[in-house]
Amino acid sequence: MKVALIVAMDSERGIGKNNDLMWNLPADMKFFKESTSGQIVVMGRKNYDSIPERFRPLPNRENVVLTRNQDFTAEGCQVFHSLEACLDYYKNETERTVFIIGGGEIYRQALALDCADELFITHVAKIYGADTFFPEFNEENWNVKILATHEIDDKHEASFEIKQYSKSNH
Repeated sequence: MKVALIVAMDSERGIGKNNDLMWNLPADMKFFKESTSGQIVVMGRKNYDSIPERFRPLPNRENVVLTRNQDFTAEGCQVFHSLEACLDYYKNETERTVFIIGGGEIYRQALALDCADELFITHVAKIYGADTFFPEFNEENWNVKILATHEIDDKHEASFEIKQYSKSNH
């Protein structure tokens, strides 16, 4: 089983505000879509709720919602009551990557469990006054590769850099 975190954050590590995305960056959205297509996406219930209804569940991927609410159901989604239970369920998965797509609490748990093999982080060069943040982690434990950079243009209000962090073996 391969586990990856995928996230976009602003210059203050902000990832959301009022349970919503703070920016419209089509090239980053495309990267997210291409990376997670055909894979397993794991999200918290609040994150799931923030996806516009017509896009739920996210197409072409197995959707997993994590919630403490024992009665929660979501059409076309697997539901687990802990990240551990979810990871245990997929432990023999060899074909697909388990992508943890947020929000903040789920990222925090994943980093605390040290279960991620890779992190895909889009660093947006702007501050958006977020109320939800990506947790601090020790970048020294990761090998970093820049996958893409994007400048401001008529469709992108901020420049950004997409980085891939892979576990280093020291």
